[in-house]
Amino acid sequence: MSDSTPDSVSATFYTEGKAKFQVGNAFYRSASRVVRDLGVLAAAIYKSDRGILRVIDAMTGCGVRTLRYWLESGADWIWANDSNPEIRPVLENNLKDAIASDRCQITHTDANRIFFDCYNRRDYYDLVDVDCFGSAAPYLHTALWATKIGGLLYLTSTDGRTATGHQPENSLSIYGAYTRCHPASQEQVLRLLIGSAQQAAASMRLGIEPIFSLFTGQTYRVMLRLLAKPCLIPENYGFLGYCHQCGNYQVVSWRKLGKTCCQRDGSLLILSGPMWLGQLHHQEQLRRMQFLAQGLEWSKRLELLATMEAETDFPPYFYTLTEIGRRGKLDLPKRSSLIQALQERGYRATITHINAQAIKTNADLMACISIARTL
Repeated sequence: MSDSTPDSVSATFYTEGKAKFQVGNAFYRSASRVVRDLGVLAAAIYKSDRGILRVIDAMTGCGVRTLRYWLESGADWIWANDSNPEIRPVLENNLKDAIASDRCQITHTDANRIFFDCYNRRDYYDLVDVDCFGSAAPYLHTALWATKIGGLLYLTSTDGRTATGHQPENSLSIYGAYTRCHPASQEQVLRLLIGSAQQAAASMRLGIEPIFSLFTGQTYRVMLRLLAKPCLIPENYGFLGYCHQCGNYQVVSWRKLGKTCCQRDGSLLILSGPMWLGQLHHQEQLRRMQFLAQGLEWSKRLELLATMEAETDFPPYFYTLTEIGRRGKLDLPKRSSLIQALQERGYRATITHINAQAIKTNADLMACISIARTL
């Protein structure tokens, strides 16, 4: 399927997937279709497994997500909310068929009020989609209150500057974590978001399991499953150390906070965290999403999902080709050639969806540079 384009009949209509809709004075960003595509796939798999799918689209904008969950994921009921009442005519027009079928309602209120209301009435939902601007922190705890055990929580962050270490004081107040700049800081944002949700769930004696984590240029999205038991432990929630001297990374546990020197050259590490250090994705779920995408002929999504599956069980960072070339004082190596050479020497290596000019590997930076020199 092609990206969202104006409908050929009327320039005021757009199509995306099976949805046909107007934008009017509501918010719509066509470049975010990949985020909605993956959400639709995960929701459809959930519906297949559980037999029911009730959705809160807490910040619906023009309603395209609501439409697609209804038409493509088979949602049985959707609560479409947007805090701006001025877009109600657009929403009513776009969602008129879903409303007529008694499978959708529209409200205009603060998202947290909805989550409070769901919790008070014990009305828990299978998927809570929080597509906010800026940080997701104001909704981390409250969105969990509206999510069914075993259900899905889809969180957004567009505040990359804070979480990548450019404003560490803001990160401390928002996430309860201190961030520092380094070449893999884009992955750091995803891990901070998951870690914050994980900590919020643990405070409620619940747990979080990542289904997938996605970076799309300016937007960070994580799809999480809410578990009945806490799963936050020191091994999966801690700190990432970066050595400015040699460029290597290492995971630093809580027990090692007083011993944070680089294992290679003894230099002091800069630490970011605490954050999620476990897997970014659930491999089995990604395989199922690929199978479903194949049936829909979503070739672009197949490639993305395959890349995400391949990067799942690697260390919580990556090395950029620019960093390898700069520190090794050599021309930028071809990514595919470097990955192949690393694999031939017994290392694990793969591409990452987060940065098109980076690799994930269990080799350290010096090994990458040494091997790159042979290419």
